[in-house]
Amino acid sequence: MPIASDLGIQIGQTAALVAALYLASTIAQPTAGKAAEVFGPRRVFISGIAMVALGTVFGGFGQSLWMLILSRVVIGLGTSCAYPTAMLIIQRRARDAGMAKAPGGVLGGLMIAGIATASLGLPLGGVLVNALTWRAVFFVNVPVAVIAFIAAVAWIEPDPRRAQRMSAHQIASKLDVLGILGFVGAMLTLLIFLFGLPTAHWWVLGLSAAFWAVLVLWELRANTPFLDVRLLAANPGLANTYLRFGLTQLCVYVVLYGVTQWIESVRGFSESAAGLLLLPMTLVSGLIITPLSRRSLVRGPVIAAAATCLLGSVGVLLLGSTVWIGTVVILTLMFGLAIGFSTAGNQTALTQHAPADQLGTASGLLRTFGYAGSIGASAATGLVFHHNVTNHGVHQIAWIMTAVSLVLAALTLADRTLRPARR
Repeated sequence: MPIASDLGIQIGQTAALVAALYLASTIAQPTAGKAAEVFGPRRVFISGIAMVALGTVFGGFGQSLWMLILSRVVIGLGTSCAYPTAMLIIQRRARDAGMAKAPGGVLGGLMIAGIATASLGLPLGGVLVNALTWRAVFFVNVPVAVIAFIAAVAWIEPDPRRAQRMSAHQIASKLDVLGILGFVGAMLTLLIFLFGLPTAHWWVLGLSAAFWAVLVLWELRANTPFLDVRLLAANPGLANTYLRFGLTQLCVYVVLYGVTQWIESVRGFSESAAGLLLLPMTLVSGLIITPLSRRSLVRGPVIAAAATCLLGSVGVLLLGSTVWIGTVVILTLMFGLAIGFSTAGNQTALTQHAPADQLGTASGLLRTFGYAGSIGASAATGLVFHHNVTNHGVHQIAWIMTAVSLVLAALTLADRTLRPARR
């Protein structure tokens, strides 16, 4: 990896850059949503843009691994402000226009933007590194942040001013700072355990379980809980939405991580070529999201997502050293359908089940479950490909994906909130 050779560190150490971004984003998504509910989405969104600009400049000039890790954390915190604040801004505009809920087409555009940036980042990053240096991957975000800042100031309506200033104690209570800290501790220890595999540090997992238990007990008593446990228990539709989205993302990211490694190591493709093979996922998902979102469909899309995940996972078992490379393209198309169906259906389900006054936090939690799925995929591929990448290994991850897809299908079909109401 260019970063490792340039900074004079081992390649394995650069995995900390991925872990740092995951950790920051997983925690910051619902936190940004909660902050947007308290301070206003425009303020939080602009603050996020500023953090992205600061993190990219700091990373671009970074001279050590720790500087790059800090940069990735700041970037993760900044980018996490985008989705939950966007949901609140769309909700506010719809309410001001006298609409009961946001138009599906607008939500579809938001979904497509998120998928496009995530999917195109891998091949675009490879092109920048090959054409320039790894520092270009950081610096390219500076003009993007400037454009985003100008657009936000010009087009987003200012947040309403509060009648009175809140004290530090009131702010801490409304944000549920202790709940956020408990969530940080629980997620941090869980990630340390997962990224430490195949060496299992069971005491770390036990510490994570203790954090989760304390967090649940605290949130049951909090006046404005960060993680509304009572809401999730009383609202199975919302809880199932999170689980469906997380399981689908786990399968998709196993393809992005595991199958991509197999394409490069076993089939001998370059990083850029492997990235281009994944482009069909983005194209097909974008094509189906808009029509599904406009019709505000839930049941059909989430069932289709489970079915395509299962078919695609079984299809990964066909991969081998002599298999036609077009098979890989067909599989990426299959998982592109899964992304589109899952994103459209679960996004619509979120707006139907989440309380209006908690939409920011609820939207952030949806992304957190998505990141949890990607983290699980990273841990699974790291465990299977710990020593080397082989055909046997890609078949092992295919069986993991198949098992996850079966759980996803069972969860989807058993969800009573998806069934049509009887007359």
